[in-house]
Amino acid sequence: MKIIVIDDSMTTRRIIKNTLNQLGFEDIVEAENGLDALTKMDGIQLILTDWNMPEMDGLTFVKTVKSSVAYKNIPIIMITTEAGKDDIIEAIKSGVSNYIVKPFTKAILEEKVKAIISN
Repeated sequence: MKIIVIDDSMTTRRIIKNTLNQLGFEDIVEAENGLDALTKMDGIQLILTDWNMPEMDGLTFVKTVKSSVAYKNIPIIMITTEAGKDDIIEAIKSGVSNYIVKPFTKAILEEKVKAIISN
């Protein structure tokens, strides 16, 4: 499974990538923001994205992906500090499949990724 991890923090990307590696996922692409990610979408089967990023934020990225015929069916997990109920509702209405609030544990990431894959 080819996964893209989108976050402007290199440290956060590394933590997510290392956790995914421990779960057995090897084909992981990294992007610093939504615009960067759009250039790396070829073959992507799962998206993990932050919300707050420069250039193109995660919510705009989600809306862009979901409006694309080529990418609209790719599941998306939003990983963000935005923990408000309204934020979560907005993200889900925009097409996010699941939502993780930072800081998160390996167990939470594993649970959310496995839930997506099993569907």
